[in-house]
Amino acid sequence: MAEEFALLGVPSCAGTHGPGQEKAPAALRSAGLVERLRAAGVAVTDRGDLPVVPFRTDPDRRDRQNLPLVVEVVRAVAKAVGAVLDEGAVPLVVGGDCTITLGVLAAYVARRPGTGLLYFDGDLDLSVPDTSRSGILDTMVLSHLLGEGAPELREAGPRTPLLGPEGIVAFGYDPVELGAAGRERLGRYRLRALPCTELTAPGVDPVVEARAAWRALAADHERFVLHFDVDVIDSVDFPLANFPHFNEGLPVGVAFDCLAEFCAAPPMAGLVVTEVNPDRDPDGAMVDALVGALVGALGRRVD
Repeated sequence: MAEEFALLGVPSCAGTHGPGQEKAPAALRSAGLVERLRAAGVAVTDRGDLPVVPFRTDPDRRDRQNLPLVVEVVRAVAKAVGAVLDEGAVPLVVGGDCTITLGVLAAYVARRPGTGLLYFDGDLDLSVPDTSRSGILDTMVLSHLLGEGAPELREAGPRTPLLGPEGIVAFGYDPVELGAAGRERLGRYRLRALPCTELTAPGVDPVVEARAAWRALAADHERFVLHFDVDVIDSVDFPLANFPHFNEGLPVGVAFDCLAEFCAAPPMAGLVVTEVNPDRDPDGAMVDALVGALVGALGRRVD
């Protein structure tokens, strides 16, 4: 039976730095995501959106901003993605901030414990509330998956930690943004992580490295979820991300080529797209290009 994708929008800014991402699911649909996927031969149904969660600050929880709201969204995502999995479809989740990936993995691990995570992101998101200056939970996703941070999030799934370090491969992160605490956790966990600086070094073929990354994860995991944060792209090339990385990150063409490699991998069992901020794209050209890249990448699965 051919696989069928289920599009789920999570228009939430609960865990992020500012407004705009709550508009992403609508913008991607307006750019023809569903129709263009179907035209490319990808079977997809549109499951609609979870409730809109606009941006706000939380002066009462400066080290873990909007924690109750983030937990609420994570639980709603886990329930919705779980229903998709129970029906045998492949989740295509569009956010929204990166904390939605906690809910996606909670649903997978509850049903398919052998699932790993390919974290294609401009940041490693290894902060924790006790040492974070911003308190933005979007910056703490891997820490919570690995069992650190706020108990309400690190215990949001069927087991704690939700994933061990062997279940994660990080690809394309910006080492400048890592900081001392992040470097300490990266070393302590011995995470498999490849920074953007190595991918853009002379003589390196990023697509070959992408293939090696997903194969390394697939060697001891039955399947993996692909988390794709558009801030992995250099913001000079493609300033669509909610949190920009100017003169850092991957060239847009390289990022889209690696995305296609990951999406074509047989063990890829779900895709989460985060940090898209349509407010940074007044003429819609970047959203249109992103939809084209997603369609081309997922279309490789039916070639």
